[in-house]
Amino acid sequence: MPDSASQVLDADGIDLDDLYGDLATNHPDVYYAHVRKADRVYYNRRWGGWIVTGFDEVAAGYRDHARLSSERMAGPWGEKNNRQKGSGELSAVFKVMASFFGWMDPPDHTRFRKLLQAAFTPVSLEDMRPRVGELVREYAAGIPDGAPFDFINRFAFHLPVTVISEYLGARVEDRHLIGEWSEDLGHTIFASKNGMTVDERARLGERAINNFIAYFTEIIEDRRRSPRDDLISRLVLAEPDGDPLTHEEIVAQSIVMLFAGHETTTNLLANGMVAFARFPEQWRNIRKDPALVRPATEEMLRFDGPIGAQGRWARTSFEFGGKAIRENDRVMLVQWAANRDPEAFEAPDTFDITRKRIRHLGFGHGIHTCLGSPLARIEVQETLRYLTGRYGSVELATEPLTYKPTLTSRSLTKLDVVLQPA
Repeated sequence: MPDSASQVLDADGIDLDDLYGDLATNHPDVYYAHVRKADRVYYNRRWGGWIVTGFDEVAAGYRDHARLSSERMAGPWGEKNNRQKGSGELSAVFKVMASFFGWMDPPDHTRFRKLLQAAFTPVSLEDMRPRVGELVREYAAGIPDGAPFDFINRFAFHLPVTVISEYLGARVEDRHLIGEWSEDLGHTIFASKNGMTVDERARLGERAINNFIAYFTEIIEDRRRSPRDDLISRLVLAEPDGDPLTHEEIVAQSIVMLFAGHETTTNLLANGMVAFARFPEQWRNIRKDPALVRPATEEMLRFDGPIGAQGRWARTSFEFGGKAIRENDRVMLVQWAANRDPEAFEAPDTFDITRKRIRHLGFGHGIHTCLGSPLARIEVQETLRYLTGRYGSVELATEPLTYKPTLTSRSLTKLDVVLQPA
């Protein structure tokens, strides 16, 4: 059981069990380096589970879906959620979240993954590139030359939410509502330590889920009457294994794809701008060689990816990373830390888009690799291509940077930058 009073200080006085403290939230490179030095598979008594920070160990954990379950409505998380559902406070939230295919294990996960992969084909996504480039130019048109502006609210939010809305079949003109509901839902999904009580986060999550359900129900009913060339229509018409998806299944997958499809890319774009501001020679490298937008995107994912960690739980007792994992133990695969592992990368805390081989776990690994990752890559590549062509440098106008206190997402609270014309 978690021990809320535990405090484990290393030789430098770092509290290794403070997963949501200022150091872990705003300086994870420092915090996770200390945790990794203590143990690559470290038992955090305050959280009550294993924190995995080594690259090879995190990758192995993602591959071991037979013993490390993603099912958040079962095991130790399921027991907690069931208790919360008993109060009636989170019933709608967890009913929908239970149908998120990313929180399923095979064979249920396999059924949804095959269906959605058929829609997210490389060819269909690459066909989106001209439209993405058009949207980049549209949203960048209002950027002030040489003056501070809010990069997230002026650009990084609008591009991904428009792209995924158009692909999915949601109404682009509703993007501000979608952003508001996503922010509320994120408090529940990411369990952010933002000063709210559990009940307060629960109410926000409940409100967001109910808004999303009503929103997508209207769209789904319209697509049943008049299918279009969008993903919701494909889900409505789909019959995997000869059975159509239920209304609830379509709603759940629509919510998670819309939420993850813009939240992740927004954070990736913002974190990338910070990296380029702190390593300005890398921006100049792309200006000299625009073909570097592709490796630059991969280095952004490695250096400061948008996903911090993913939770698992042990279906059985087994040895992992030299540790005895017990049945029902919680395991947090910290892919952000794995991407800074000095045993896997030379100078891991240096942002270098010219690395010879940029491998990373920025979008997960194995069967749970992010389904929309090719689309996110296109959005980042087209953004870098346009902005580096138009601007000579990017500078930070927000200092110090602060991040949302959540373990599973790497998300800035605000980002003001200055783009200097070339």
